[in-house]
Amino acid sequence: MINPRLEEAINKQINAELYSAYLYLSMAAYFEDANLPGFANWMRVQFEEEQFHGMRFLNYLVERGGRVKLEAIEKPRFEWNSVLEVFEETLEHEKHVTALINNIADIAEEEKDRATRNLLIWFIDEQVEEEGAAEKIINELKMIGGEGHGMLMLDREFAARTFVPPVI
Repeated sequence: MINPRLEEAINKQINAELYSAYLYLSMAAYFEDANLPGFANWMRVQFEEEQFHGMRFLNYLVERGGRVKLEAIEKPRFEWNSVLEVFEETLEHEKHVTALINNIADIAEEEKDRATRNLLIWFIDEQVEEEGAAEKIINELKMIGGEGHGMLMLDREFAARTFVPPVI
């Protein structure tokens, strides 16, 4: 049976992961409207990843005998001023998610819950990757000035991205 503090924190994380999926789906729609299908695809892959993350936390909670308590998902933003602004928000959002996961790790350490600490190692590594990917794109967008041929190249590159569920 999972500790009640961890059960509550993981339930909040499930909601945060599902909100992340919803936010990235909104960003994908924004890119579709801006005629950037590759960028939209990139965000759709993010959407799928976040759904996977939410389900991984949900399944873990069930495995540990916890009670899943789904809450309403906050309405995401749907308008941005530029592609760069979207990815700057993506980076800030991923930093927020990292802080939430680190908080669960702190609780797991306090409660001496080794199973949860073990689960979180994967998520901590994943967040390093998520923040790094957003930073890389921000740097590329700044290099090309967020327009012209560089945008076309990035859009085509992002169109090839696919979601492959990790084998864990």
